[in-house]
Amino acid sequence: MTHRDLIRREFARQAETFEDGRLNDALTRHLDRLVDFAAPVAGDVCLDVACGTGLVARALAGRVRQVTALDMTPEMLAIGKASADAEGLPTVVFQEGDAGRMPFLDGSFSLVVTRFSIHQATEPDAILTEMVRVCRPGGRVVVADLVRTPGLRGDPDRIERLRDPSHGTMRTVMEIERVLIASGAELVAAEVFEVVRPLSTWLDQSRTPDEVADRIAAELRAELAGGEPTGMRPLLRDGDLWFAQTWAHVLAYAHHP
Repeated sequence: MTHRDLIRREFARQAETFEDGRLNDALTRHLDRLVDFAAPVAGDVCLDVACGTGLVARALAGRVRQVTALDMTPEMLAIGKASADAEGLPTVVFQEGDAGRMPFLDGSFSLVVTRFSIHQATEPDAILTEMVRVCRPGGRVVVADLVRTPGLRGDPDRIERLRDPSHGTMRTVMEIERVLIASGAELVAAEVFEVVRPLSTWLDQSRTPDEVADRIAAELRAELAGGEPTGMRPLLRDGDLWFAQTWAHVLAYAHHP
């Protein structure tokens, strides 16, 4: 099975839980922060790259002219379209496609956004390059993702892959910025922040098998007892396991070579 197949399989499994606020509170709770960071305006023609169920696209819809939501997992797109229809959002168009080889002409959009795709992708640099390509010169490219903190002890990617085998590799903010610049973009702003999440709902959302979930929990408890660092920065809240992730939002203007 290729990594692309893994991504389709895992996200097909997760489609129904992906935007369930009870299980994925971190995704829904920080959505407004991302939209504000992207600073959409009424005339924007937007693209949500590797959109999943189109959470970002639907959040943008009331503030822009049109949004295209692109993803390669039909199950995610179907749930997103049904939700957009139920919410009365006719300006959101859902389209199946590969984020690394997008079916759009150069300069088609004034705002291009992706959320949580870079750490997951087979070809993350290709996605970033394509985002700049399809953005109009002077338009905005926004990347929101899990990022790796330089100097972090342990390997959080290993734990992430146990939870979701389609997880790839987290980049640092500097690595993301470097590819954007090489693709013809000018950096404008970046914000980095920590998100603390309960372990149990994170595992439930991905439908991680019980035996794997138990292994992850055991590793985090062992770290708290003085064992090897996992990179997940575990902590206890009222006896329950929580962990920390580092998220980043990066904003650049597209200036084609």
